[in-house]
Amino acid sequence: MTKAVRPHTFRRRDLVGGHVAIDLVNTVTARDAEPTDWLDGYPRLLEWAALTGHFAAADLTELLRLAESEPGSAEQALDRIRELREALHDLITALIHPGGPVPAEAVDQVGDHWKRAVASARLTVSGNLPQLQAGIGASGLEYLHHELALQAFDLLRSLPLDRTRVCPGLRCGWMFIDSSRGGRRRWCSMATCGSSAKGRTHYRRKRAHDPGAGGP
Repeated sequence: MTKAVRPHTFRRRDLVGGHVAIDLVNTVTARDAEPTDWLDGYPRLLEWAALTGHFAAADLTELLRLAESEPGSAEQALDRIRELREALHDLITALIHPGGPVPAEAVDQVGDHWKRAVASARLTVSGNLPQLQAGIGASGLEYLHHELALQAFDLLRSLPLDRTRVCPGLRCGWMFIDSSRGGRRRWCSMATCGSSAKGRTHYRRKRAHDPGAGGP
């Protein structure tokens, strides 16, 4: 799918996915209309990563230094994150819409990204929980790529399919995990898509009762 690439200042309201890997998928907006990629460069990726709270500030500062000294390598690392993002989007979309084929290419791509991450990761134990962890020392500019691939694999193993949704808002298409008690969340955010939908419904009802409202 062809996507326009445009700069975007990330804000907390852009993190609605419920998991960092899904928030990565959502760095493309308007997938249901004219998809727009908000990751217009490696520095923008670092801004997004800082906002997620999943990465140490010192690590992100070191990555920025490396990116400034090796811009070509930084662009290649960003391209691999984009590849991971799109493969995750296609795979998760298939998983939450049962009955259709699971795209083999997306499965293979996610697996390949995970293998690269594992090759550079080290086993750590936090409490009683062993986990694979990437680091700048071994991964360099690929650190975010490797860590996100590891996080994505963990997500896929426990993805709550009945609560993972795609927002039906106009020019949205974001994914999110519904963690509400009733499990009836429909919109990525009530402040954005939900509010817009309510406004359109109110307008249609008003026009239905007063056909002359809103001009010709």
